[in-house]
This record gives sequence, C-alpha cells and structure tokens, in this order.
Amino acid sequence: MAAHELDCKGLNCPMPIVRLSQAMRRLTAGEVIVIEADDPAFRADLEAWVRRFGHVIETFDAVTDRIVRATVKKS
Repeated sequence: MAAHELDCKGLNCPMPIVRLSQAMRRLTAGEVIVIEADDPAFRADLEAWVRRFGHVIETFDAVTDRIVRATVKKS
C-alpha cells in the first residue's frame, strides 16, 4: 500500500500538526502518511500529538539541515 504524502514546508506551528490531523481523519487504521516540514518545533509537536491520539511515528529523518520527514501510522 502506498503511503499518503503531506507537504508542510513553509508552515509554522501549529499548522503542520493541524494539516496532519485533518489528513489523518481521512485514513483508516494501519494506513501511513509521510509528512515533510521545516518548522523547528515540528518534532516536539508531533511527539506530543501522537502521544495524545495514540498514533505511531515509524520514522523521523532529516532530509536537509532544515527539512525533516516523518512517517506516521494511524492507530
């Protein structure tokens, strides 16, 4: 199954998490979304968000020195 993708580069807190939350509502349990962001607060925000809603961060990697890519699985 192909992962869904979400580009949140250029968006500041809280918009990457808002967009991710909206996108996750359209997914079914077990589906994966790949999100790219360049907001410095994104990692901490994402970790807090998955703890609150029970989703899983499968990967979190630096794409460049400013851009990160996370793979999140819907629970």
